[in-house]
Amino acid sequence: MTTANDLIEFSRPDGSPCQGYYAHAGDDRPGVVVIQEWWGLNPQIRSVADRFAAAGYNALAPDLFRGRITQDPDEANHLMTGLDFPGATFQDIRGAVAYLKQHGKGPVAVMGFCMGGALTVASAVHLPEVSAAVCYYGIPPQEFADPAQIRMPFMGHFATRDTWCTPAAADALEHAMRTTGQHPEIHHYVADHGFFNATRPQVYDATLAEQSWSRTLAFLERHL
Repeated sequence: MTTANDLIEFSRPDGSPCQGYYAHAGDDRPGVVVIQEWWGLNPQIRSVADRFAAAGYNALAPDLFRGRITQDPDEANHLMTGLDFPGATFQDIRGAVAYLKQHGKGPVAVMGFCMGGALTVASAVHLPEVSAAVCYYGIPPQEFADPAQIRMPFMGHFATRDTWCTPAAADALEHAMRTTGQHPEIHHYVADHGFFNATRPQVYDATLAEQSWSRTLAFLERHL
């Protein structure tokens, strides 16, 4: 059993291996799958997993780009557009959920940022073994994952100055869920896309990042 925060290898449902960054809180703790932004499994995403472990959750961030990390937006967009989104959802993320269930105790949530936020929505739609979902400024195409099909506790953090995951898109997600009787917790911040990421000073907002983090932990405490 891995007891330190480190890279591990876990099995996908198809039996193939996937690596991920694992932050261990305890054998009796619930879990959180942390899904990367389009920059890759970089130190910032690992630090989020570490923060979850410090808060009492086993956290696993699967390496969706298989070791590739970038700081260049064009390369990041290339990596994201080349990602097999169904494979990431049904294989990498589902395998990470299974690992946390096997190596912890209790339910498992999924959360992510930007591209990872979109995959969080997809996981909430397609993976019934997930118990709760927290999305930061990311929504997938409706034909891949329709938010109206979500049937689990869901929290969304969205930025009012976001030109990628726009306020209109966030409103549409909320409306789709509410029309089916769901009660998502949606928060809007006067901020830019990526406001949680402290390594990007041009968009980072420390106050709003901490407010969203406190809300996330309170949400997980209620539902896990």
